[in-house]
Amino acid sequence: MHVRTLTGCLAAALMSLPLLGGQAVAAGSPAAARVLTYDASGSAEFRSAVDQGAAIWNESVQGAELRPVSAGQRADIRILADDGWPRALPTSLGKGTVWIGRQAVNEGYNTVRISSHELGHILGLPDRKPGPCSSLMSGSSAGVPCTNPYPNAAEKAEVEDNFAGAAGSPSAVAGPVPVLIED
Repeated sequence: MHVRTLTGCLAAALMSLPLLGGQAVAAGSPAAARVLTYDASGSAEFRSAVDQGAAIWNESVQGAELRPVSAGQRADIRILADDGWPRALPTSLGKGTVWIGRQAVNEGYNTVRISSHELGHILGLPDRKPGPCSSLMSGSSAGVPCTNPYPNAAEKAEVEDNFAGAAGSPSAVAGPVPVLIED
């Protein structure tokens, strides 16, 4: 316990240093967003929904920014289409694989909500089931009529907390062992 406390204090002290990526930052100025790249080349007919889901997160939070990967670069997030149920496999905060499953789409679930929800898992949010339509992370428990693809205030705040101080330090966002989140 003593080591965890010391490590936590040490990490907090290091994160409070006014340096980001080797450049000085004025005290009190906001940290730049951590850029996360995604590869939606395998998302087939869901490409537009994936781009819309990323845009929703970009307009909703400041701590992380989702961008399509540039040619020849390795993406932080890989997005695929398959015939199963939608799911995400975060490997660490801001990294992992998302599957936009046709099974949920065939049942009538909204593709943009699915995309935004699954990207929410990569941004560190858990499922919150059952839940109302106003909660993006309620997922399928909100029912087929729910088409809300936007995170609520609590979900936005949680993502901001997840990425606070992590923009210039990829090691600061290393996460636990991957766990498949099947919605």
